[in-house]
Amino acid sequence: MTKTSEQMLDILDRFQLDDKPVAVEPFGNGHINDTLRTVNAQGETKYILQRINHHIFTDVELLQKNIDIVTSHIRKKLTAAGETDIDRKVLTFLPARDGKWYYFDGDSYWRVCLYISGSRTLEDINPVSSYEAGKAFGRFQSMLSDIPDGTLGEIIPNFHNMEFRLQQLNDAIKANTAGRFNEVRDLANEIGKRSEAMCIQEKLHREGRLKKRINHCDTKVNNILFDEDGKVLCVIDLDTVMPGFVLSDIGDFIRTACNTGAEDDANLDRIHVDTTIFEAYTTGYMEMAKNFLTPLEISLLPYGGRLLTYMQTVRFLTDYLNGDTYYKIHSPKHNLQRARAQFRFLQELEKQADGMDGFMKQW
Repeated sequence: MTKTSEQMLDILDRFQLDDKPVAVEPFGNGHINDTLRTVNAQGETKYILQRINHHIFTDVELLQKNIDIVTSHIRKKLTAAGETDIDRKVLTFLPARDGKWYYFDGDSYWRVCLYISGSRTLEDINPVSSYEAGKAFGRFQSMLSDIPDGTLGEIIPNFHNMEFRLQQLNDAIKANTAGRFNEVRDLANEIGKRSEAMCIQEKLHREGRLKKRINHCDTKVNNILFDEDGKVLCVIDLDTVMPGFVLSDIGDFIRTACNTGAEDDANLDRIHVDTTIFEAYTTGYMEMAKNFLTPLEISLLPYGGRLLTYMQTVRFLTDYLNGDTYYKIHSPKHNLQRARAQFRFLQELEKQADGMDGFMKQW
């Protein structure tokens, strides 16, 4: 439901703000939540207003509780470390007038955080920004590594559970709702050949050898705020911060940043692995994270890249078989194109596996 400017300002008035906005404008290019920035009478931006996508994040109370726990924990760590200008180094959310961390207008859920002036996100990745991103996410995980088990809830159950994702695919194959299985039989067979090898983390967890930790679960470079000099300010987009395996966080960065092609590239020949990005990110990450990681976790980090790429192949193919009910598509076979592009990147990662695994031995 589209809101008028007056309705937006009324929503903002439901929060405990020190500055009075007079207008709101669209901000950023997020795909899940609607994000806007406020403007005051002096033309300054002090706050960010977001409409939470409660169709994806169905438990908004838990979502905002998780975020409050995480940001408060990081704030305490930064204070103890003697950091200055802390409001620029961790997101600051503002409570509604009723004390909750969100406001429900009868139709949508809203939240407000402080705008960090002079900050920017990056869409392009290079070895320098990749190294800084690795440090940022490594430090983020390190600061949260002592949060007791059970403190945070799993905001999207089974989000990176490979066994669960494969079950969804098998269900989609059996149902064949859109009548597309014969078209993708070859890809489904290749996925099946790798299924056992790609369920290692769940098996190791059941054996007590791989523990769950607090992860960001969406480690793209554009989920980091940089200052004007290219230095990291803070990690943002905290909706998916929840318990999981560390393979997820490094794995999703490898999947998205080390691919020389696009996620949905129609020309598979453009898809290769940029190992310089992998090495730069991993170096930065390990500088911050090696103090809490186990030797097993360290050895499995490159496998995380193969795992998350395989997982995304499965998810795109599942959606294609189900008739494109989850991901937004721009053409009738967009999800199939995405799945084939991700599978090609998986094949390229498999070719580089020995070298990437070997790179971890220095730690």
